[in-house]
Amino acid sequence: MSDVLCIYYSRTGNTRSAMAEIAQALDAELVELQDGVARGGARGWLRCGMDAMRRTTKPIKPFETARPVKEYRLVIVGSPVWAGRCSAVTRDFLKRYGKELRNAAYVVTRGSENRSEEVFEQMDLYVPAGHQAAVSLRRGSVGYAFWQEEFLRQTRDFLNGQKK
Repeated sequence: MSDVLCIYYSRTGNTRSAMAEIAQALDAELVELQDGVARGGARGWLRCGMDAMRRTTKPIKPFETARPVKEYRLVIVGSPVWAGRCSAVTRDFLKRYGKELRNAAYVVTRGSENRSEEVFEQMDLYVPAGHQAAVSLRRGSVGYAFWQEEFLRQTRDFLNGQKK
């Protein structure tokens, strides 16, 4: 049973792909979050941006993990960047479970050239322990593989240095 949980929300599939690659590299459990809100197409895109700007959240649907979230050594939270913020779906997860995370790491995916690293600080507002590692990835960018590998290195270093 893995000590690492990769949990994410993905509207377009970019975050899903990045998190699947990371979960495979770390032999981690992979879980997708959903909120049941229609977020596809142009209307969904607008809804996502508005939800992010207003910082509103709808309750996420129940999800299953092999053990309670608080028992993982590391929880890697993946989110697309919406209007300079983490997704509303991710925000609801962090509001509900952030205080339970012993150790967190963040993976944000973005469509712009802006690295969106301020999103890490926004996510830390819900996670008192803060984050151990974080990366901002843009699918198809020249540095994608480099930054993903650097995130994996930092994550492995953290896990190897931490006692079970």
